[in-house]
Amino acid sequence: MKIKYDPEQSVKIIPLGGLEQIGMNITAFETESSIIVVDCGLAFPNDEMLGIDLVIPDVSYLVQKADKLKGFVITHGHEDHIGALPYVLKEVNAPVYATKLTMGIIENKFKEHGLMKTVRRKVVSYGQSINLGDFRIEFVRTNHSIADATALAITTPAGVIFHTGDFKVDYTPVFGEAIDLQRIAEIGKKGVLALMCDSTNVMKPGYTMSERTVGRTFNSIFDDHRDSRIIVATFASNIDRVRQIIHYAYKYGRKVIIEGRSMTNIIATASDLGYLDIPEGTLIEIEQMKNYTDDQIVLITTGSQGEAMAALPRMAASLHKKVSIKPGDTVIFSSTPIPGNEKSVSKVLNELTQLGANVIVEDTHVSGHASQEEIKLIYALTKPKYAIPVHGEYRHLKTHADLARSMGVPKENTFILQSGNVLELSYEKAAVVDHVTARGILVDGLGVGDVGNIVLRDRQLLSENGLIIIVLTLEKGSNMILAGPDIVSRGFVYVRESENLMEEAREVVEAAIDKCLSKNITDWGKLKVEIRDSLGDFIRKRTKRNPMILPIIMEC
Repeated sequence: MKIKYDPEQSVKIIPLGGLEQIGMNITAFETESSIIVVDCGLAFPNDEMLGIDLVIPDVSYLVQKADKLKGFVITHGHEDHIGALPYVLKEVNAPVYATKLTMGIIENKFKEHGLMKTVRRKVVSYGQSINLGDFRIEFVRTNHSIADATALAITTPAGVIFHTGDFKVDYTPVFGEAIDLQRIAEIGKKGVLALMCDSTNVMKPGYTMSERTVGRTFNSIFDDHRDSRIIVATFASNIDRVRQIIHYAYKYGRKVIIEGRSMTNIIATASDLGYLDIPEGTLIEIEQMKNYTDDQIVLITTGSQGEAMAALPRMAASLHKKVSIKPGDTVIFSSTPIPGNEKSVSKVLNELTQLGANVIVEDTHVSGHASQEEIKLIYALTKPKYAIPVHGEYRHLKTHADLARSMGVPKENTFILQSGNVLELSYEKAAVVDHVTARGILVDGLGVGDVGNIVLRDRQLLSENGLIIIVLTLEKGSNMILAGPDIVSRGFVYVRESENLMEEAREVVEAAIDKCLSKNITDWGKLKVEIRDSLGDFIRKRTKRNPMILPIIMEC
């Protein structure tokens, strides 16, 4: 029997990130008196964000309405869904609700940021529902590339919104049970107002393979390379993958070494919480590796995405202090490059090959995201009135919208949103009614938000064209030149090989200074502008370059 809802009631859905990009997933759901937030992830910087460590969502909208915020509800423990929590909770504190393993990973972050005593946390089980203001949220079992992933059936005054989180349909998961399709069907029979469904793999036809298929590949690789040391790079959070690697290492009589900080932390958490059963005596410390022959070792490491500071790329570049790649090593990449990481991964592959390693990339990874037929299945079970594709770039969202229409959702009921859109839904109508601030805030070291577009533009300019510094000393009162101008070049030209150019540049600067002083221009700001413009014009004509020019004037 379908649930009846008041057609006059409405709910607002406000994605603050996660649309038109992969990562930084965070969505607010708002009624007159309550707000809940689903996920709170980060994104990794692109090539143009020089020196930036992380990108986190702008939650100024939540800060403005902090009195309505009832809690953060988390679907699973990947960085693009939980990574921004420590930063955001310092701005707007609210309780966090998550499944057991997800909460364990979150708590590791809270310990690092000193938030364990200030943030309320509640572990929720599959099938359990929680009440947060006007919302009732049920946690529904799904499968993903990390254990304890959940979908959310969010009951609002306007109807049920079903949020899949990141998911796939895996009938033979390595750990735990298969996705709860029966419960999803029951929710669909009662009536689903809107479906917010994962779009990551929507462009791939068919079904995503079960995680167990990778296990068969590992079995073959271990059998075919009995005499070599085996190194496996995978995502730290893919505990099911790690479980299978350890299983086959134990089967073939090998010891396992875990290398990489994130890998070590997540495996320790998973083991403590009972999600990873490691045979006694299988794990050894990296310092013990010298006590075993190559055919007795499996090393599981981070760096499958070519991250410069991760363990495997440092091994490939011969920078790792404890592991050196040797001819005959078998290196397995058990992941697919995330869009944007292809060059970094290719560089590591080449370096490993040059060192004599046998690199294996085929059939060693399956996605954790649903392909087209699995997404269609969710639509068939839920029969939503509205479709709101999430988790993807625009091309993913557009393809997903077309798929939704093929499953019977009318075009006018399918919404491709942008981050910051305010979509107001009721049973009778739906429309984007407003737009709020939704942008990325850059994290550089300990600085959060202190690097913006101007600083990035300066870094880009410095990286492309270098820096010229002009230093001169003026006499106080008379403005006579006492010293300089001296010219320092960094990243522009090598001064010792460009003495003529530097001497001409010095003459241009002197002429600019004389021009100003002859006109009784003593304002340092105007003097610096004249130096910068004159020298800039000269360098452009001579070199076709645009270095950053920084005049420094001192008074004595």
